[in-house]
Amino acid sequence: MSTGDTTDMLGRVKALMPRWFSDSAPVLDALLSGLAYAKSFIYQLLGYAKLQTRIKTATDGWLDIMAADFFGTALRRQAGQTDASFRSRIFSNMFRERATRNGLITLLTDLTGRAPQLYELQRALDTGCYGQGFGSNSGYGVAGRYGSMLLPFQAFVTVYRPAGTGIPLVTGYYSLGAGGYGAGGYGLTALGAPYGYAEYASLVMAQGLTDADIYGAIDSVKPAGTILWTSILN
Repeated sequence: MSTGDTTDMLGRVKALMPRWFSDSAPVLDALLSGLAYAKSFIYQLLGYAKLQTRIKTATDGWLDIMAADFFGTALRRQAGQTDASFRSRIFSNMFRERATRNGLITLLTDLTGRAPQLYELQRALDTGCYGQGFGSNSGYGVAGRYGSMLLPFQAFVTVYRPAGTGIPLVTGYYSLGAGGYGAGGYGLTALGAPYGYAEYASLVMAQGLTDADIYGAIDSVKPAGTILWTSILN
């Protein structure tokens, strides 16, 4: 028995009854059990409703509704993502550093698991400059690229997609594994017939971060009035 369950509620109701009945009253217990079940359902519903009033405790679709209230369609639950994981994403985006170089790098690193490369055309640390000391990281031919004063408030960003894991036990068309046996691709099985797995695969089986998600994330933190030329690579 736990607080609020049917047995607990039945005991509470019987404790309020006058002592007109014997300890063994099956008809009365059956009648009161119906009331206890209803009270238990209401008690559990109130507890569930209380959880949904705060982001820290919200669950299920209510957490998705809260994310929509704060971010609209910019932040959605990923396929199969748990409440705890989605809640962490909501908080990290709610208090995320924005409109800074570090904020953009942190966002893209969190999103893809791989640090991006940023190149600001008017930032000497990115372009290098003449006469800044022998052996330093600045100087012609050392720090990589030309800068420009003709492209103000612009930067180039190279983003790397997350490292994919593919679809477990399914490989490419007619792929061969060790010993000449199929590794799970179309027309072959993982260990040779009749063992293993042979199936058609679809993009639904490998859902993950899309390029549109990356572009949307960059747009959410970049300073207003700036242009970030973005290249997305594997």
